[in-house]
Amino acid sequence: MRIVESFPRPVRVVENLWIPMRDGARLAARLWLPADAEERPVPALLEYIPYRKRDGTRERDEPIHHYFAGHGYASLRIDLRGAGDSDGILHDEYLPQEQDDGVDAIAWVASQPWCTGAVGMLGKSWGGFNALQIAARRPPALRAVVSVCSTDDRYADDAHYMGGCLLNENLVWGTLLMGLGAQPPDPELVGARWRADWEARLAAVPLHPATWMEHPRRDDYWKHGSICEDFDAVGCPVLAVGGWADAYTNAVPRLLAGLSVPRHGLIGPWGHVYPHAGTPGPAIGFLQEALGWWDRWLRDDATTDDLGDPLLRAWMPAPGADADEADGRWVAEDTPFPTTTPHVLDLRVDGGRGLLVEHADGAGAAATPPADSRTQTSAHVPSEALSHRSPQTTGLAAGAWCRFGHDDDAPAEQSADDAGSLCFDGAPLAEGFEMLGAPRVVLRLAVDRPAAFVAVRLCDVAPDGTSRRVTYGLLDLAAREGLDRDVPVVPGVPMTVEVALNDAAHAFPPGHRLRVSVSTTYWPLVWPSPEPVTLTILGTGSRLELPVRAPRAADDALRPFGRPEGASPPEQTELRDPGSGRSVTRDDATGETRYVVRTARDEQGRVARWREDDIGLQVGQGILETFTIRDDDPLSARAEVEQVSELHRGDWRVRVVVRTRLTADRDAFRLEASLDARLGDERVAAREWDVRIPRCSSPAHPPSG
Repeated sequence: MRIVESFPRPVRVVENLWIPMRDGARLAARLWLPADAEERPVPALLEYIPYRKRDGTRERDEPIHHYFAGHGYASLRIDLRGAGDSDGILHDEYLPQEQDDGVDAIAWVASQPWCTGAVGMLGKSWGGFNALQIAARRPPALRAVVSVCSTDDRYADDAHYMGGCLLNENLVWGTLLMGLGAQPPDPELVGARWRADWEARLAAVPLHPATWMEHPRRDDYWKHGSICEDFDAVGCPVLAVGGWADAYTNAVPRLLAGLSVPRHGLIGPWGHVYPHAGTPGPAIGFLQEALGWWDRWLRDDATTDDLGDPLLRAWMPAPGADADEADGRWVAEDTPFPTTTPHVLDLRVDGGRGLLVEHADGAGAAATPPADSRTQTSAHVPSEALSHRSPQTTGLAAGAWCRFGHDDDAPAEQSADDAGSLCFDGAPLAEGFEMLGAPRVVLRLAVDRPAAFVAVRLCDVAPDGTSRRVTYGLLDLAAREGLDRDVPVVPGVPMTVEVALNDAAHAFPPGHRLRVSVSTTYWPLVWPSPEPVTLTILGTGSRLELPVRAPRAADDALRPFGRPEGASPPEQTELRDPGSGRSVTRDDATGETRYVVRTARDEQGRVARWREDDIGLQVGQGILETFTIRDDDPLSARAEVEQVSELHRGDWRVRVVVRTRLTADRDAFRLEASLDARLGDERVAAREWDVRIPRCSSPAHPPSG
């Protein structure tokens, strides 16, 4: 990234200011302001997240917000209620209180003498979520939103469930959020009351993973904050940004299709990061793109048009390019994704093999779903079928659920997972083609257990046999008629289900083969079913629908992106870098496989430490995730997470450790957790939890369908 040292307007930084809420509470904000804004008021930009402006996102915030301020905007980084230096308790994600506070903050900022009254919201992940949610509240001063790596549907696309299946990310993210809410405000900013505020937080820390596990279907809990419930509620323009390596990309085309306000979509190759720091590359001049958006919608004297951009710009990798390569090109779409008839391939069974063959009605005609698209009333599995029981460790090559573009979080070569799956292979391609959008797989199947899910992967298999995952999808079979309900699965009875795979862009080269791989496990991404499941794919009625895209002339006419740039980051001193990594080990004596993820932590338990030089604060962070299972026993599954946070200035030393552990029997989950908070050698708080949560379709929690 090119560091910009000089800006059109000099900038002054207010380390902390207090924004009053309607109930008397205060939110803490850091403000970057053009030095002459009192005489020449400017529009304002808000980023509103819980990740501690003082010591959590300081390195990331400075290049962004100083850059915007230098180009004539008041730019604020606001801590949510109960996080960082703000008042109160962080009770949960996306509560009505959070939205109320956001509306109040916008009104307060718009009324300041340095602000013109026009406000925009910017955010990635949580900040992208609540920017959309607050836009649906229509505060009068909010003129535009830039939402990055976010979602319109909190159940379908977030860290808790996927296709109705419980993600292990639910435990990981819940542990992180517990640790975040257990950290104190900075005494330098809040004064003597910091200790009382901290103790109140520690006493109120919720067991977040349990809260989310108590809502295993898409009920009113998840509908709140999901703007797809009423797209028309959003009343200001939206720039929706995602990356193919991110976990939230599916929302971009849904937003483009559902919103009625001016909107644009941008999907690059990146993971869960802002695109000016985009990895995998290429990164782009995202801050310049955002400035163009703000200039168009927040300035009354704006002359900037929409730059002639199409509705969607997306990255198309070059044929055969690896996920972390920069080879490819930008393509243009004037609809959310291509509306051409999908290319249809049948999943056939022939002599005990799975084949992908052209649909009988031709490659361009989508097959009509069978009339008995729901479960048949009597069990009958024809002889021409393929049956398979996946080992519990199928899924070890999946990589991270949500990538940040690191070297080790991408999906690995897929041959081992393919070996644990039913695979349907196509013939070598005579000609290559490009795909853009969400493939759909329809499966005619039966299972031998009442609780089961399917994981479906679309892979690109090279002539040498190397298998690369293009995209994937999950479906709890009890949720086959909708993610908001349970419909019983009758063992042995055929059913037809539809699995939507994640949106993707991919160029299949000539000579490569398509492979559809279907498994009944996908560990450690997904919590396993209570019993080993045998899946049978019937001989007919299954198909793959591919969103094939032909190149367009508009692709070559796209304006180029600028190179990445930003303001200087703050001065930091690295005190310890223990590194990060993933490892898989297997105990042949017990048959247990252990999957370990270390983030900013070494094998001895030492976490990363650094000093924020401009405020004299030392910070430490690290997390350890450990997942274990035996190949033949899903009830042996364990997930354990430990998160460590440290703050140190002079004699003030804070350490917070949160540990969680998830196991299950046939009927219920057991979630154990502990929190230990210390000030120097003094233990300030020690809390423990031990709860049982019924499985979604267990006898203790019967289906509602």
